Amino acid sequence: MSNILETKELSSGYGDIAIIDNISMYLEPSEIVTIIGPNGAGKSTLLKAIFGMLPIFNGEVEFQGETITRKNPSEIVALGASFVPQTDNIFPSLSIKENLEIGGYQRINELDEQIKKMFTLFPELAKKSNEKASNLSGGQRQSLALARALMLDPKILLLDEPSAALSPVMRIFIFDKIKEIASLGVGILMIEQNAEEALKESDRGYVLAGGTIAFHDTAEAILANPEVGQLFLGLQKE
Repeated sequence: MSNILETKELSSGYGDIAIIDNISMYLEPSEIVTIIGPNGAGKSTLLKAIFGMLPIFNGEVEFQGETITRKNPSEIVALGASFVPQTDNIFPSLSIKENLEIGGYQRINELDEQIKKMFTLFPELAKKSNEKASNLSGGQRQSLALARALMLDPKILLLDEPSAALSPVMRIFIFDKIKEIASLGVGILMIEQNAEEALKESDRGYVLAGGTIAFHDTAEAILANPEVGQLFLGLQKE
């Protein structure tokens, strides 16, 4: 299967300071890839660079075979990519339905149809469609953030800590939803601090350390690697 997203020797950061360097990675359609690593490793920087939110110093980003290295977020969204940040990913003062309408702003003639699709995928939101998003639980807010990102039928989703601050039960729920979304053909690239849980639901993983890729393998192999487990997953050697 051909790659839907690929970075080639990517370097990016803030101002003139590089936070990530020489990052080469890929994502296939319907694939879930998780990026793990310690705080400050450059995980969020990588997602923001891919999505056109940070300057790229060197290297390339390709999406569906097209170079998007110098494109801005609006242009990248129009091509079929969505990004869900860890915070500020919904409008609390607006209703669930209004949040979805804003998410589908580029497909105004198909809003009703897309909202119906989202309520089918997230039935718990349909029951509260006219409630303000500020009344939602943490898990429901994350569901709404995912639904907003899906309103334009993206080919890939970039997720920054989708399970952050959620209860164990809600983490399971969100990871199950992510798997369901991937089964619809969407490639998913996410970063996670709940690394072990995320990798169990992933196809492959990358370990970032010091702004570079320290390790890459199938998720199963990463989980089985004792050195990676001890250093990055908090697992103790037996």
